[in-house]
Amino acid sequence: MWLIIGLGNPGRKYAKTRHNLGYMVVDAIASKFSISLKGKSKNFVYGRGIIEEKDVLLIKPITFMNRSGTAVKDVLRKFQKISAIIVIHDDLDLDTGVIRIKKNGSSGGHKGIESIIQITGTKDFLRLKIGIGRPEMVPPEDYVLSSFPKREQALVKKTIDKAVHAIETILNKGVSYTQNAFH
Repeated sequence: MWLIIGLGNPGRKYAKTRHNLGYMVVDAIASKFSISLKGKSKNFVYGRGIIEEKDVLLIKPITFMNRSGTAVKDVLRKFQKISAIIVIHDDLDLDTGVIRIKKNGSSGGHKGIESIIQITGTKDFLRLKIGIGRPEMVPPEDYVLSSFPKREQALVKKTIDKAVHAIETILNKGVSYTQNAFH
């Protein structure tokens, strides 16, 4: 089973913020493939379904971003037959609208990824990074918790659709093919 995790922060206050792009992509995947995210555990909500003839488990941690690893560890404990993991998250070092797929590696300073690596003890998972840009005058911790301005909303919608398509392509044609197609 493929585990697809969208990182974000729980609650209405954070729903439309840059840091919640992972949640937004998982919601879009769930909608497109009619996967209900009604399963609930202590630290995450989830839904199971089929995409590209693959069994998938969609996850949204309901811990805050810097505690994402706790939720992922709970998922791995609850669902034993995980064959691959994709974590979807925002990235300050990519321009808004850009996506990148990366195998393994460091956290790149992302607190959610850092938490997953520390708590699960592995870097062995795919990352689908979604660019949010890096502001010059706003501290990063404030910027990631801000909403997208109107002028970026159409681009963000397109980027979410592109990320959903990238997930489908990974499941259908593999990581290398998808990297070549989307980078």
